[in-house]
Amino acid sequence: MPELFDVAVIGAGAVGAAIARELARYELSVVLLEAAPDVGMGTSKASTAIWHTGFDARPGSLEATLMRRSYTLMESFLPEAGVPHELLGGLLIAWNTDQLEVLPKLLEKAHQNGVLDVHLISAEEVYQREPRLAPGALGGMFVPGEGILCTYTVPLACATQAVINGVTLKVNFPVEQVSSRENFHSLSGKGGSLQARWVINAAGLFSDEINACFGHHNFTVTPRRGELIVYDKLARPLVKHVLLPVPTAITKGVLISPTVYGNILLGPTAEDLPDKTATDTSTDGIQMLLEKGRKILPQLLSEEVTATYAGLRAATEHSDYQIALHPEQRYLCVGGIRSTGISASLGLAEYAVELLKQAGVVLTPKAEFKPFKMPNIGEATERPYQSAEMIASNPDYGRIVCHCERVTLGELLDAMRAPIPARTLDGLRRRTRALQGRCQGFNCQASLVHLLAQETRQNPSSLLGLEAAHAA
Repeated sequence: MPELFDVAVIGAGAVGAAIARELARYELSVVLLEAAPDVGMGTSKASTAIWHTGFDARPGSLEATLMRRSYTLMESFLPEAGVPHELLGGLLIAWNTDQLEVLPKLLEKAHQNGVLDVHLISAEEVYQREPRLAPGALGGMFVPGEGILCTYTVPLACATQAVINGVTLKVNFPVEQVSSRENFHSLSGKGGSLQARWVINAAGLFSDEINACFGHHNFTVTPRRGELIVYDKLARPLVKHVLLPVPTAITKGVLISPTVYGNILLGPTAEDLPDKTATDTSTDGIQMLLEKGRKILPQLLSEEVTATYAGLRAATEHSDYQIALHPEQRYLCVGGIRSTGISASLGLAEYAVELLKQAGVVLTPKAEFKPFKMPNIGEATERPYQSAEMIASNPDYGRIVCHCERVTLGELLDAMRAPIPARTLDGLRRRTRALQGRCQGFNCQASLVHLLAQETRQNPSSLLGLEAAHAA
């Protein structure tokens, strides 16, 4: 007989992991299903890593409501869970009279959304705050609450807290078939099969396909590709805030932002595509970003590029989140979350659980919810290689393996032995920053493969994908 759970959450990105974490507070058997080999490998890992206030969301929308709700929750969660974050403030810049005329409307929208500390600033103050900007700015708007965070750590932290509080995590478990009976649903795919009394669809780019399994066709996900350029850490002094464009109906536009790892990001593009796996960068996309960057911060283009990447956002034909409760089917759809999912994740999780309660699911709080603090991989606070105390307790924290990002042997071993352990090179990268520095793994990849193969007893060739390539 397949395992039977009270609730199955499909998708272990930021939203699905946050929902599983929230459900772990109650006396329920919960399973978190992920098609990929690890948590947070879809939209969540390849965003612009901005902690949004929701100031520019459509007033009255579910997105606006849940982003504001989530912001307060994130203020507590980020430090408690060890998620790297920095509150830098966002600076919207008007480069022409049309954009300047939009700023008062954005200010009013921010106030309607409950973001009351936003204010307009003069061109003079814009340059006082960011003296290296290109000439020609006419004015701006300052949003103190905008910040940056680690998009790798948010889903990992949520999923880890879920797991240590009793949630079952199943990776490599794509849900390909759903069959429903009177008292439960059967979910099956390449990863096996199981049964659940309730299903929550947080499948991101594939949420429309899961929705269709339950007979609903009210939205279609059209992947929106966002390409980004990552500049070297030597560029970091060029920018003090998150530099935001005046947003449009389609996109928040191209921004320039520091990262919690000490780099500078330029991007994203916004291109609707038919392919849900199209995460390649393009010549046209990178060229467009360079042209935009030159107009905003000319000095940035003289800096070294560390990497480029692309992420896909789960855009739909609707301007708001697509959240729908179907109590007669014991099914909840949490789709169409787009680019604000990281920022709204905790608010979305609380809202999802409230909907289950409204549908009659009995939620009995557990006597205890166990906390868990993730290892720090951000630059704003002390890293292991800088800590005499950590090195004294374990010399492996003083043995650097990835020199570009100052990642130690102790951190790598911790990542491979964590409650949700790294089992791939990409898993190590997202937990420790190894491989994502200047050399992009040229100097440390062999050591990482050796460590991972030794720790997990995997074949080094399989870790590099060589066996699959040879078979093909």
